[in-house]
Amino acid sequence: MATPPPAHRPPGPRGHGHEIHTLEEFDAAMTRPGALAGLRVQSVDLTDRGFALLSASAAGAVFLGCPMEPEAAAKVRADGALVFPPVPDLPFDPYRSGLYSPDELYDGVTAAGYASTPDALAYAWFGRTRADGDIFSSMLRSLHDDAVSDALDELLEGARVVGVMGGHAMGRGTEAYAGAARLGRSLARSGLTVATGGGPGAMEAANLGAYLAPFPDETLPEALSLLSTAPSFAPSVTEWARAAFAVRDRWPHGGDSVGIPTWFYGHEPPNAFAGHIAKYFANALREDGLLARSTAGVVFLPGAAGTVQEIFTNATPNYYGSLGAPTPMVLVDRVHWTERLPAWPLLEALAAGRPMAPRIALVDSIDEAPEALERLAKA
Repeated sequence: MATPPPAHRPPGPRGHGHEIHTLEEFDAAMTRPGALAGLRVQSVDLTDRGFALLSASAAGAVFLGCPMEPEAAAKVRADGALVFPPVPDLPFDPYRSGLYSPDELYDGVTAAGYASTPDALAYAWFGRTRADGDIFSSMLRSLHDDAVSDALDELLEGARVVGVMGGHAMGRGTEAYAGAARLGRSLARSGLTVATGGGPGAMEAANLGAYLAPFPDETLPEALSLLSTAPSFAPSVTEWARAAFAVRDRWPHGGDSVGIPTWFYGHEPPNAFAGHIAKYFANALREDGLLARSTAGVVFLPGAAGTVQEIFTNATPNYYGSLGAPTPMVLVDRVHWTERLPAWPLLEALAAGRPMAPRIALVDSIDEAPEALERLAKA
């Protein structure tokens, strides 16, 4: 079975040894010499820690979005700390210290529908601010995305990550969707951490497979049958999401995987089967980060323009060796990648005579992908 990324870390500073993300870590830091000096305290409610803040030196510390009493805030500033206050009336936390969960992004979907969820509200805010030229809004988006990248790096430290790329149009109830789910399950059971673009279609299917990896094989057909009642996120994201949460409720505590979606494509909601969701405002950061973190290789399922872009975004550092040794690339569906969208001939031509040549493969069926990935990793 797959070994999931750690869900809990022991008390103590994280992120290069000086980040505080929880009250537990803050209280532990207060017992050490030097206390808060030089620490970065990220999105922790310190309203009830006024006495501690008044009694300890905060020289060189940075407080990012930490509510605190005015007297305590004045004191830590006098110590030489930088204080970035919480931003009111935002549907997201720009200083957040961890990734999203499906429950967080879809809070309220069962009772009130998708439009009321934090995910939908964040997208609505993005829609209002993305083109207005307001430097404050763009700064908030940048702060948020940098915090997400930091949390993603901490989560995946030491993990063997395999990316699964594919289009959002792959419908529930299709054989292609079932195949992508089997792929995610197989990869997770081999000990890899599955990472996808975090959206619907092929991405959801791979996250679903990883989620169901700890359960018996017969669980997957049952789950696929339940999901087929809402085959697409159009016309109703609400019904599509509710079907996913019904599967999660039926089989709780599934396997872990990662989804890396974006509000840039707001018509693509995040899927509920990735245990950890790194959602970005900037799609370029999202795509580059997903591929760069897929250290064990990438499987490319049939897709359209977005998947073609991902193939060559992945191929470029493999071609130049800019990130080290080339990582495996497996393209699935010979007809799709040689006739419908002939990306394979170009990829093969680029790889010719270079170290990446033995690290690329084209297979006919999705069930061949895990073996091909393993073979390329040894090349």
